[in-house]
Amino acid sequence: MVIVGLLVGLIAGIAIGAAVYGREMRRMAGFLRDRPAGSNARLGVELPGGASRELARAINAQLDEIQAERIAAMSKTQEFQRDLSSLAHDVRTPLMGAQGHIQLAMGDAGVSEDAATDGAAGMRSSGDDGRERHLKAALQRLDDMRGLLDQLFAYARANDPDRTFDLESVAVQPLVAEVLVGHYPEFEERGWEPTVAFDDERFVLEADRTALRRIVDNLVTNALRHGSGAPTVAQHGDAVTFSNPISDEAAADIDPDRLFDRFYQADDSRGKRGSGLGLAVAQSLARSMRLNLAADIVRGHDGEAAELVIAVEPMPGRQG
Repeated sequence: MVIVGLLVGLIAGIAIGAAVYGREMRRMAGFLRDRPAGSNARLGVELPGGASRELARAINAQLDEIQAERIAAMSKTQEFQRDLSSLAHDVRTPLMGAQGHIQLAMGDAGVSEDAATDGAAGMRSSGDDGRERHLKAALQRLDDMRGLLDQLFAYARANDPDRTFDLESVAVQPLVAEVLVGHYPEFEERGWEPTVAFDDERFVLEADRTALRRIVDNLVTNALRHGSGAPTVAQHGDAVTFSNPISDEAAADIDPDRLFDRFYQADDSRGKRGSGLGLAVAQSLARSMRLNLAADIVRGHDGEAAELVIAVEPMPGRQG
């Protein structure tokens, strides 16, 4: 009888425990089922058992991870919307400018026709001069538009996950010299003479030659557009640096941590030609080849101008 009583008590205890744990599991399931997707609520434990606490901790860890992913996705969506708004403005501005100049040119054409009717056909009228000026301005706006579309295409290609790179040992100094020579008219116009200083003239980077040339070209173009003096391209160790003087206003406005973001333009640069995509393209290409671009502002001393310095170097763990 004693044994029977013990068995009955054991079975009753197991049944009660199972019922309690079953209720706890149903409570947890109900919490997960009824919890709003954006809620910060976390699962609590009503039973003292270690198994329940371990399960709750695992569930809450998953909820934390899901929330972090949701916040990151929202941040990316907001960033995309800001970029889209910036792109719409950058596209609309040159188009509206071109449209305005074409309308003015059409008005000047009417003036020219009136002058011809009055017997001045043999003389170049002020209407002809104005029409030509406005058409040239319209062409400049359309050229700006073409440049923006080219940069957008380059950015899309640079971020194409299916794009392949033909990595090889590329001698950097000759490639830099080639790019600088290609920009010679722009340097001559400004009266600038760029400096190239390599510790090792045979220095190479493992890279796709075409992509590396695009990176160098974008960095040189950035120096031409936003610099206040001739750039210096130098190599020390595994890093190649592109440095150029900048105005005090630019030094105060530039955020080095955002310099490679899509469409980023410092306040000092917004009135100049450029899409804010050139450095983003360069960084994307670099990372695809396990290279990295890093920017810094070096403040001037004793009357010297501040400098923007951008370094190109292999990512940690990769040999150049």
